[in-house]
Amino acid sequence: MRVFRSLLVMLLVCGAAMAAPPTQAEREIDGLIAGLASSSCEFERNGTWYGAAEAEAHLRNKYAWLRKRGLADSAEQFIERGASESSVSGENYRVRCPDKPVTESGIWFRALLTRQRAQPDSPPR
Repeated sequence: MRVFRSLLVMLLVCGAAMAAPPTQAEREIDGLIAGLASSSCEFERNGTWYGAAEAEAHLRNKYAWLRKRGLADSAEQFIERGASESSVSGENYRVRCPDKPVTESGIWFRALLTRQRAQPDSPPR
């Protein structure tokens, strides 16, 4: 019985460790979401444009859902699986920033990720 309990505890600990993405991925994903939230851009999903606060809340919820299932172990996975298209309609998300053309959110987030990685100690833009 003692061996069974030990094995069960080990499996639970290993499972919990596998569910959490690496710290770097968490920082990068948080930076992506914060970058959109702190921008003056709007976020379109399913045909409706949302401001920064609503976009941030939606993306944080989506990230939590992906993370719980072990589906966002990197910033690239988050962009592909959570920040590029609606899981309900399949429509691409888009980002609209002042004085810039509307762009698909996947492209926008990949560009932001590239900037973040080039300047890792600066706050998200």
